[in-house]
Amino acid sequence: MTLNDHQPLLRLVPFGTSRFFVGDEREIMILSGRHQELKGFALLTVVIGLLAALSAVNAQGQADSKTHFVDCSLLVASEYPATWPTHPFPRFQLIHEQTIGPNSPFNIDVLLIDGNTGTQMDVPPHSVVRPELNREKSGPFGLAFTDKIEAWQFGGEACVVDVREMLDKAPNGVSPLIMPAQVEAFEKQHRPLRFGDVVLFRSDYSDKYYRPFPDGHRYIADVADRLAPGYPDPGPETMEFLATRGVMTLGTDSASMGPMPNLAEPTHYAGLRHGMIWTEGATNLSQLPSTGAFYCMLSPKHADGMYSETRVFAIVGGELPKRLIESTRNKRAVDLSPTLSMKMPVTNPGALAGRHRQVYVKVDFLYSPDLDLWHHTHLMDATTGTHLITPSFALPPEGTAVEYSPQVRGWLEEYEAHYGKRGSSSRTTEQVPLEWTCGDARVVDVRSLVGTTDRAKWPSSPEVTVDHLKAYEKAHGEFTPWQIVILQTGHIDKYLKPAPEDKGVWIDPLTGKSEGWPAPGPDAIQYLRSKGIRCVATDAPDLGGVDPRRALMTYWAMGSADMVGIEFLNNVGNVPEKSYFLFAPVRIRDAHASPGRAIVLH
Repeated sequence: MTLNDHQPLLRLVPFGTSRFFVGDEREIMILSGRHQELKGFALLTVVIGLLAALSAVNAQGQADSKTHFVDCSLLVASEYPATWPTHPFPRFQLIHEQTIGPNSPFNIDVLLIDGNTGTQMDVPPHSVVRPELNREKSGPFGLAFTDKIEAWQFGGEACVVDVREMLDKAPNGVSPLIMPAQVEAFEKQHRPLRFGDVVLFRSDYSDKYYRPFPDGHRYIADVADRLAPGYPDPGPETMEFLATRGVMTLGTDSASMGPMPNLAEPTHYAGLRHGMIWTEGATNLSQLPSTGAFYCMLSPKHADGMYSETRVFAIVGGELPKRLIESTRNKRAVDLSPTLSMKMPVTNPGALAGRHRQVYVKVDFLYSPDLDLWHHTHLMDATTGTHLITPSFALPPEGTAVEYSPQVRGWLEEYEAHYGKRGSSSRTTEQVPLEWTCGDARVVDVRSLVGTTDRAKWPSSPEVTVDHLKAYEKAHGEFTPWQIVILQTGHIDKYLKPAPEDKGVWIDPLTGKSEGWPAPGPDAIQYLRSKGIRCVATDAPDLGGVDPRRALMTYWAMGSADMVGIEFLNNVGNVPEKSYFLFAPVRIRDAHASPGRAIVLH
């Protein structure tokens, strides 16, 4: 090793100073006082030692820069085996209800989706009976529905138990059983399991068999029909063993956590009675190290759900996983998503007749007498509750000639005169990188704008301007690339109430009976993009506001800058300083928006 080996990274300055520099930024104090008195071997020893330390620092910096996200969720699409195949479970449907054209400047989607779709999350009431029923399987966790699970339990340190040797090693219709001995072997090789770990059973089953039809029948249907070996799954004894370790969150890349043909319910109950939750249908677990990655599952917050469609991902490498794992182990988490319920105004009712979005509907289809609950699906607009807005929500694909209404054509001419040519985009939900919707949270309090509009000009929303954003930066520090900017309006916290007191969220502002919520204009969007921001979020119903002209321009600006939005948050006032924001939409192919869950860890 010579000094020349380090010249691209290191520049030694004359002895009259007390620092040397790495590149143009990092600097390390090496000596103070009389440097010139160091001579010969002593000086060489110091320099070599410092170079070794510098090499370690640089290696750590390179490792930190390699932090990356791994998507562990299956793609939801109608030609995939995304839904449970037996009668009467409903099939997934994506309905492009309106496309950009003379009747709508937006791509509006409707979803028919139940909780057993694609990658999914199970919670205790799937098997644990409500305590007031006083049945054999009654217990306190019988009330821990999807909307009641605390946010810290959604994540933790991934501990990947490799069971690939069991894949396809069983008779048709039968699951190979993962027993406690295999978990103990993992502990012997790595470390004892403990609270805050997420135990993931990796067989690579979904990676191999989740395919478009007709090959996709092998994923679940052929197993149910005893035409193919079952997927590996833990037996009840393994769940009880994990409970002794304090493990509360699990996952499997099998289609279910229930061994076929007759141990599904015993295994479910053995884990769920301890308050566990888990992922079914994970994938890409081969991309995770055995320990050390942060694993997270985020699902729409359905009221009284026994299970839910979910988005699962991992963060690997660098210091970020350690930071997030520590937060979940210490239960430092805040849920930012309102509960989805038919009693709540969680979808846009429109200002005029015929302009409303598909309302959120819970559809019961199968009664469970053991649980005294109905299995159910949901029919809903893709922008229901907390959701993602993609660039293609307001932009047509490249090369598409759009026939807007005369009014919208006028708005487009005005927009392009001020902001340049409106862009185009085919970026739908499944094409939005997870890195775009996760990052350090920057909460910009814009509640001071409430009450600043002229009542005579309603419906209108106070505009969040570039000056407001710069004032925030002056007080709190500049925005930096990849941070998540959250606009705190207080609107959802104040007005989200069940009928008949539900008009304050949408209807009154849209019809000019009350002031609209603060919302950014296109100038603010372009400013944020110039700062490297890729995602803007709000605790208001949407980022557009109640003026349709300005709203459309805001969405055009976002899409043209290839930015995404997260709308309909709540509880933003409880986000601590230096929090990390996590949001993930359901991974639906070709969807222009998608529901999801937002949390912060701190």
